[in-house]
Amino acid sequence: MGILDNLLGNSRRSYGAKAVVTGAGSGIGRAFALELAARGGQVVCADVDKERADETVRLIARVHGATAHALFCDVADRGDMESLALHTELLLGGAPTLVINNAGVGIGGSPVGAIGLDDWQWALGINLWGVVHGCELFTPQLRAVGRGGIINVASAAAFTAAPTMGPYNVSKAAVLSLSETMAAELSGSGVAVTVLCPTFVKTNVARDGRIAADAMKLAETLMHWTGYSPERVARMTLDANDRGRLYVLPQLDARLIWLLKRQFPTLYTRGLGALDRMLPHSDSSPSLIATTEKTGV
Repeated sequence: MGILDNLLGNSRRSYGAKAVVTGAGSGIGRAFALELAARGGQVVCADVDKERADETVRLIARVHGATAHALFCDVADRGDMESLALHTELLLGGAPTLVINNAGVGIGGSPVGAIGLDDWQWALGINLWGVVHGCELFTPQLRAVGRGGIINVASAAAFTAAPTMGPYNVSKAAVLSLSETMAAELSGSGVAVTVLCPTFVKTNVARDGRIAADAMKLAETLMHWTGYSPERVARMTLDANDRGRLYVLPQLDARLIWLLKRQFPTLYTRGLGALDRMLPHSDSSPSLIATTEKTGV
């Protein structure tokens, strides 16, 4: 990387990277892994479903003629993540230069007070603690290398705060805040932090999450017709990390909501609540708002 690139915040850290991707067995995680392989990188594909991770590795070999590695990992489990950090360094022949904390689950359909603590713990364990584990364990390795990147996959739900999505909103808002904190802490270190906050992405999050049946059907329909492809989102996010950008809001609706809430926070919250009250509710069918903020991560 030349002097001009340093001054402009440009890098090619996603090219030829030694990378680890959680949730690499499907969706955005698989797209990240394939794109990194296309850019000449070595990739460790971690997933709680080892068969899906193996399939990603086979796709990388078939499409790009490259070698990748599949590992089982439950990101909510501290021991699994500690093992992932150790084995990643061994498999890549050194510390990773790019860490993508992507693993996540969808949850929605009940207001706070009717969610249940088990669902709170499940969602926060994966969506929040999975990212905390990844950042806490891999950041020292990246600091030691003195260059690289961290990409945390959040969601537009981090700032939309839609009703009946409490655990999901909270987990993604925390990931956004963590990423902002780390961007400040790692400024000048050669390690760039990027947080991805999409609305719809065409993935299997609705099927794999804890979402009411009617909501799942609607979410999958909206993903199909309005969602970005995971491949497009992965390319955009890797390019953004190369440029040292903190925020990635791929879709126009996410950017509009981001601006609206910051310019008119009270009006935004009141309007959201009024809209939610106008929509039909039932025990089995959460509000429309609760189903349209799924990111597919």
